[in-house]
Amino acid sequence: MSHLDDVRKELEKRNQQALVGGGEERIRKQHEEGKLTARERLEILLDKGSFVELDRLRVHDCTDFGMEKKKFYGDAVVTGYGKINGRPVAVFSQDFTVFGGTLSKVFAEKVCKIMDLAMKVGMPVIGLNDSGGARIQEGVVSLGGYADIFLRNTLASGVIPQISAIMGPCAGGAVYSPALTDFIFMTEGTSYMFITGPEVIKAVTREEVTKEKLGGADTHNSISGVAHFKDIDDKDLLLRIRKFMNYLPQNNREKPPYLPAKDLPDRDVEGIEEILPDDPRKPYDMLQVIMRVVDNGSFMEIQQHWAKNIVIGFARMDGAVVGIVANQPKVLAGCLDIDASVKAARFVRFCDAFNIPIVTFVDVPGFLPGTAQEYGGIIRHGAKLLYAYCEATVPKVTVITRKAYGGAYDVMSSKHIRGDFNFAWPTAEIAVMGSEGAVNIIFRKEISESSDPDATKRKLVNEYEKKFGNPFKAAELGYIDEVIEFRDTRRKIIQSLKILENKQLSNPWKKHGCIPL
Repeated sequence: MSHLDDVRKELEKRNQQALVGGGEERIRKQHEEGKLTARERLEILLDKGSFVELDRLRVHDCTDFGMEKKKFYGDAVVTGYGKINGRPVAVFSQDFTVFGGTLSKVFAEKVCKIMDLAMKVGMPVIGLNDSGGARIQEGVVSLGGYADIFLRNTLASGVIPQISAIMGPCAGGAVYSPALTDFIFMTEGTSYMFITGPEVIKAVTREEVTKEKLGGADTHNSISGVAHFKDIDDKDLLLRIRKFMNYLPQNNREKPPYLPAKDLPDRDVEGIEEILPDDPRKPYDMLQVIMRVVDNGSFMEIQQHWAKNIVIGFARMDGAVVGIVANQPKVLAGCLDIDASVKAARFVRFCDAFNIPIVTFVDVPGFLPGTAQEYGGIIRHGAKLLYAYCEATVPKVTVITRKAYGGAYDVMSSKHIRGDFNFAWPTAEIAVMGSEGAVNIIFRKEISESSDPDATKRKLVNEYEKKFGNPFKAAELGYIDEVIEFRDTRRKIIQSLKILENKQLSNPWKKHGCIPL
């Protein structure tokens, strides 16, 4: 046998060892826990046969605690690039079967290499996280590895899309890389994120809590707002990411992919009259409005379980991707509160960074009142949404469906903060506040001195509503470009987006703004 044959045989042997990670027994345990292996996940995520692996044969160089006798090819993470729906992406998939997926110096170097490649060529990065955290045997070296990744997450922010899938444990410093990325996906029952685990919490605060309650998919999708999606298992999560990537551009110099629409651009929007109640104080479901206006079946809601008083998500209008932001009247009357402001602000900034036009549906009676909101900093958090809309230079089209009161009217992509086209339905009410509140302030003395205060108040409220409970004053002032019929909504939005395709607008030069974080 020649030397070349020997080398080839050795290469084949090492490749085979790398492909089984921590071995068949650990793979079996991974499956018993309802989780796929790192490589199985990549097979589902990427187009068939497209994965190109890098650094398959790397091993750690730690010699403490007998680690020199425990080496696995790949060292707990599979890295490389492939394609999703024909478009290139960089990927890393943490391998829990090798040292519990813990991060070493070599692990970090592999991830950093693929992130650097993604930045050079301008492609998204998708990280599949399933890790026990820092590799304790390597001490501070592993912490340095985390910081190297954090830096790249930060520098890549707004340049290439970054997606994190939490498919197992993600604790301690490990949670900050996903937190720096754009969107986080989690699986029910098998994934969790927290800074300190239940044992530490019990020792320090004496609180008793399960891992699932502390940092499971339900917690982070409905209470903390840390995550954006939850799925029942690994496969569903990975298939959702494949679908989600269809809405994102490769980088900040490109537009999202266009898909030919299977829906007429000029069709009438039917059924709005049945959705909107006659009584403006009654709720309705804004999702029904959105579904009727966008291309059929194209709306993909984001963070649907958190801050439900505002709706965000991606959709298509005549085949082109748009970001949707909409007040939800059936939750807290559509008021803006702390969580809703933060949720929408981050989404608006993502859309602006990646050339995605923003369509805003407005039905907002104001900011949510109360001491909890004031003490929690609603002024600062509400300003985040205001800042995001003001800063955004992408096309912005706004439709006021019903209430647009007070400062919340200004915040929701109004003409005053560079809304490009601002429309209102005939049902729109654009005013400083609701009619009763306004009358109580303006005519307080007149009502109190009246022989019949209730009748006087009713008369004044009716007069106020006739004058301000409509979109016409705003239209007279040019704050609304056009009052439109319900049926024309889709046609008007698409017309506006077409004319704005080549919009050019830039902000004053700056290193960066000082958003009120």
